[in-house]
Amino acid sequence: MIIPSSQPIRVMLVDDHMMVRRGLAAFLKVFDDLLLVGEAESGEAAIQRCAEARPDVILMDMVLPMMDGAATTRAIRQQFPQVQVIVLTSFKEGDLIKKALEAGAIGYLLKDVSADELARAIRAANSGRATLSPEAAQVLVETANQPPTPGLDLTEREREVLALMVEGLNNTQIAGRLTVSPSTIKSHVSSILSKLGVASRTEAVTLALRNRIVP
Repeated sequence: MIIPSSQPIRVMLVDDHMMVRRGLAAFLKVFDDLLLVGEAESGEAAIQRCAEARPDVILMDMVLPMMDGAATTRAIRQQFPQVQVIVLTSFKEGDLIKKALEAGAIGYLLKDVSADELARAIRAANSGRATLSPEAAQVLVETANQPPTPGLDLTEREREVLALMVEGLNNTQIAGRLTVSPSTIKSHVSSILSKLGVASRTEAVTLALRNRIVP
C-alpha cells in the first residue's frame, strides 16, 4: 500500500493535443494529492518547462512532433533523474513499449485507463514503483517469446552484399560493384548463409525480402 505524501505530487502533462491535456487537467483536479504544475505540447517544450515546473511525475505521450516521447523521456531522465515519467499513449506496439522503458519511463499506460488507475500509477511512480497496463505487459511477454529477428547479427558489409544478392547479382558482379575480390565476396556470402540459417542464395534472398532485412 502506498501512503499518500503530505505534499501533493507535482504532475506535468506532455501531449500535442490540447483536448487531451484539458481532459487530464480536469482529472487531476479530482484528486487532492495530485497537483498540475505544467503542460507542454512538444518534446523540446517539455524539457524546458521541466526545469521551470519541477514536476515529480510526467505523463508523456509517445507521438510528439519533431522529438518523440521516447527521446524526450531519455533527455528528461538524463537532465532531471529525480523526475519519473509515465507514458500515456494510444499505442501498444512492442517496439514502442520497449523504447519507452529503455528511455527510462517507469510506467506505460493506454489512454483508456480509468481515472483511479491513472492516479494509482502516478502515486506508484512517485514512490519509484513501475506500472504497466495489462495490454503492454502482455505485448512484452509475447515479444520476449518470439524468436529473434533474422539478420540482426549481419555486419554492415554483409548487409551490402545481401542487398546486391537481392538485386540478382552473382559473386563476380558483387565483387566488381564493391571493388573487392570474388573470394572475399564468397566468404561474405558463406557468412550470410550461416547467420541466416539457410542453405542457398535463393533462401537468403527470400528471407531478406520477407523480413525486410535490407532496404
